[in-house]
Amino acid sequence: MHIIIDSRLPFYQRGGISQYTLHLIEALAKIDRESTYQILHMGKDPADYTPKQGNFKRVNAFTPCHHRWEGVTLSLELLLRRADIIHSPDFIPPRFGGRRKIITVHDLNFLYFPQFLTVESLRYYRDQIQWAVRTADHISADSEKTRQDLIEMLGVPAEKVTTVYLSVNDVYRQKYSEEEIDETLQKHQLKRGFILAVGTVEPRKNYPLLFEAYRLLRQEYGVDVPLVLVGRDGWLTEEIYASIDQFKIKPFIRRLSGVFDKPLAHLYHAAGVLVTPSHYEGFGLPALEALNCGCPIVVSDRGSLPEIAANAGKILPPENPEQWAETLHQVLSDRPLRQEMINRGHAHARTFSWSTAAKKTLQIYRQVL
Repeated sequence: MHIIIDSRLPFYQRGGISQYTLHLIEALAKIDRESTYQILHMGKDPADYTPKQGNFKRVNAFTPCHHRWEGVTLSLELLLRRADIIHSPDFIPPRFGGRRKIITVHDLNFLYFPQFLTVESLRYYRDQIQWAVRTADHISADSEKTRQDLIEMLGVPAEKVTTVYLSVNDVYRQKYSEEEIDETLQKHQLKRGFILAVGTVEPRKNYPLLFEAYRLLRQEYGVDVPLVLVGRDGWLTEEIYASIDQFKIKPFIRRLSGVFDKPLAHLYHAAGVLVTPSHYEGFGLPALEALNCGCPIVVSDRGSLPEIAANAGKILPPENPEQWAETLHQVLSDRPLRQEMINRGHAHARTFSWSTAAKKTLQIYRQVL
């Protein structure tokens, strides 16, 4: 098999889709030495995401991600490469250029909550998704919830969609010394036990509910720990930040950006709880990262988050700040409960692996030819 995997997105951002792409490539290299892989990079990307073994090769493209004419210009670039399979990890495949098209659909947030996206994002995802799922030869879905959404909302035949759970970077599975963790905490002037939220600041994350719950936690339960937000600014952030002022909690909020891998793992190890009150998540990678690091999680009951949390986390509807405040207080103050959640979290986290994801993806490649 000659397979091209589109890996242009990491040049622009290192969010969840980019992490999925890079880890999947690495895991495929460990199990498949027979197929020929071309890892498609942006030509001006100085980084190289290509495994060193001989059946993997870097190739470059000039077409930018999400460009208005991407479907045509990328297809023309790929046409002469004569791939058996083109795998598009960012939802939308090229118009032509390979014998078979595999796409990964991470969520259908843009159909559930179009008001939470920019005009550009809606144009790229919502306006093309019907064509993408129809033209793809097979679809990989991050979660069973996303798989069911594809079947029920877009009419995709059930046999055309396979659930392939993601996993985490190995840095979240490692053990760290207290000194390593303390060094990161000192750098950011933090003490252990803070409340942690990880992800791009955007409306879908439902941060205003978290901010109101945090105000109640301080006022009604006397919990005096900072709320640490890790992640870059996304889009439509004005109302989100206005709610910080509305609830008068600005002095207690810490904003950190550019924190990844080991430093982020240190924060998970030191945090009292990870909070994910999202309106929708296609997978919810921070929740799984936290479970691996022994950090209790409180998540919403939307999207795939109940699959990720299972019996290891607290799962709440994302509308009631009083319920979130009460639950956060319980998790932060009840030591036996915390230890039980940590133990269950470690056990549940072990059921996710990139090796399994790669094996299921390779099975998809083989079955479409």
